[in-house]
Amino acid sequence: MKYRAIKVSPSGYYAWLNRPESARARANRRLLNQIREAHRRSRRCYGSPRITRELRAQGLCVGENRVAKLMRAAQIRAKSVRKWRATTQSSHRLAVAENTLNRAFNVTKPDRVWAGDISYVWTTEGWLYLAVVLDLYSRAVIGWAMSERLTTELATDALTMALRRRKPKGGLLHHSDRGIQYAAGDYQRLLAEHGIDCSMSRKGNCWDNAVVESFFHTLKVELVHHQRYLTRDEARQDIFEWIEVFYNRQRRHSTLGYRSPA
Repeated sequence: MKYRAIKVSPSGYYAWLNRPESARARANRRLLNQIREAHRRSRRCYGSPRITRELRAQGLCVGENRVAKLMRAAQIRAKSVRKWRATTQSSHRLAVAENTLNRAFNVTKPDRVWAGDISYVWTTEGWLYLAVVLDLYSRAVIGWAMSERLTTELATDALTMALRRRKPKGGLLHHSDRGIQYAAGDYQRLLAEHGIDCSMSRKGNCWDNAVVESFFHTLKVELVHHQRYLTRDEARQDIFEWIEVFYNRQRRHSTLGYRSPA
């Protein structure tokens, strides 16, 4: 008998078995269902801090410790981290700009500092390269482009999208690494034509462009590393949807007080 296995009296065991569910247990069960739904809507990307903010946005008065405890017990976790590599090609003789930004990532107005970088995604057809431009004020991706080749045109296409979308009026600083795509004449001319000042990271220092590095880290941890893309077009569609539908408009960003970039 079960009561013998747990070394309690028969009367005590049956009293416990027939005891009504406590109010706290019922509340935890309801909350766990809401946690599961919030986690599902986040594409299983959120840990307890973002899940807590999501529930509070729905009007629930709930603490992060309680959410974390229920998530641990139910084995609900954010997607895990994998390592990735950079694509910077800085061994060139082109002129590079000073690190004017100097890690001043907290920007108080839109279209004051943009940052760009390039990363890659593997498909069974080969590499797909992704260039992005972020507005550091909101962390929004305001320009992006994808190509099977790592070229200057890839970077300029992303910048061109950002310029068309935002139409900056002046006083804008653009930061990137010192890769050949950003130091190239076509890219520098596009910046100059729009009166945009240029800043570049110090050699071999990824922390100088940490916001965009963090964006790529998030993209890979929350999306790319959990997919197996058969074609580049399949990857393009998935990344487009993640950036424009989820990341820019829905994903809660800790730096923004757990609001989305939009």
